[in-house]
Amino acid sequence: MKNYIFIILLFAASYCMAQPQPAAYDLRKILPLLKNKKIGLVVNQTSEVRGVHLVDTLVKLKINIQTIFGPEHGFRGTADAGEKVNSSTDPKTGIAIVSLYGKNKKPSLEQLNKVDILLFDIQDVGCRFYTYISTMHYVMEACAEAKKPLIILDRPNPNGMYVGGPVLDTALKSFVGMHPIPIVHGLTVGELAKMIVGEKWISKPINLTVIPCKNYNHSMKYVLPIKPSPNLPNSKSISLYPSLCLFEGTNISVARGTEFPFQAIGYPDSSFGDYVFTPQSIEGMAKNPMHEGKKCYGLDFMKLEILPYFTLKYVIDFYNKSKDKDKYFNNFFDKLIGNKITKEQIKNGAYMTEIENTWQTDLEKYKLIRAKYLLYP
Repeated sequence: MKNYIFIILLFAASYCMAQPQPAAYDLRKILPLLKNKKIGLVVNQTSEVRGVHLVDTLVKLKINIQTIFGPEHGFRGTADAGEKVNSSTDPKTGIAIVSLYGKNKKPSLEQLNKVDILLFDIQDVGCRFYTYISTMHYVMEACAEAKKPLIILDRPNPNGMYVGGPVLDTALKSFVGMHPIPIVHGLTVGELAKMIVGEKWISKPINLTVIPCKNYNHSMKYVLPIKPSPNLPNSKSISLYPSLCLFEGTNISVARGTEFPFQAIGYPDSSFGDYVFTPQSIEGMAKNPMHEGKKCYGLDFMKLEILPYFTLKYVIDFYNKSKDKDKYFNNFFDKLIGNKITKEQIKNGAYMTEIENTWQTDLEKYKLIRAKYLLYP
């Protein structure tokens, strides 16, 4: 019996060791780099170490944290998409929090003069328009200009098993698209940081250290231990996000203002589908969501067992159903898709495969560049 229990425990330990582990879990590598230094942290609610926030972990280990820098949605991840986040103080630790979402998207020289090293640890979801990687870019620029070392603690990418969508036309560069990469870029934040340096997307040299994940490769399906932002509550929403986020550039609701955002789409017209939902204002998730208080008819993706990789199918289908096509797209769509061509192709009735074929040359070039910076097979 004892031997049997030992075998079970050994198997369980081996299983845990084989699971993908964010770099933040490997404190033995991290702590010697931080000892006797004044530290700035770029973190949010996803910056956890086995269920404990990285800030709390480092404070307990007597690391001298001077400043916390928070991205979109704030340090605790409770602000709505696009909502201005003010600087404040963390009530638990008393550490100053500087918002990097608002007027100040980039740490200032004055702010960086208070620290010796900056450490970035935020969970990404592998999409060009997810703004945590834009924050990382500005942090890299600021560290290069201030000549401050930057440590990036890598985390697995839940959409890291493929590359898809058009490569950004840099004429449309914005906070929801800063780099000439596809919508689904197939990189961890550490790999992307190496690409930013290697392709000279920041103009000055930087002292960059990327601490890799353990037991991770790009063929893995990684389930996040905590939701990365208020409206991505589970793995299904994260998988659908690359395709459904494009609806933010249309008059179609992505079910913000429900308990299942990015898992349904709809419009206040029964011809759009049989599934019905009514968006409502939800504190900490969706304030004043699109079509608030109106019944929206459309599609329910919650019961899908096989989730699509990036696809334009739903954007095209709903455009074709729209009775007022002139009002379907808004000005945000071009920034999200990353070009001015796709919208016109849809309006002109192009098939999805025709549109996708126009992306392929740039995608193949990108894949060659991507291969140079991969840390994981």
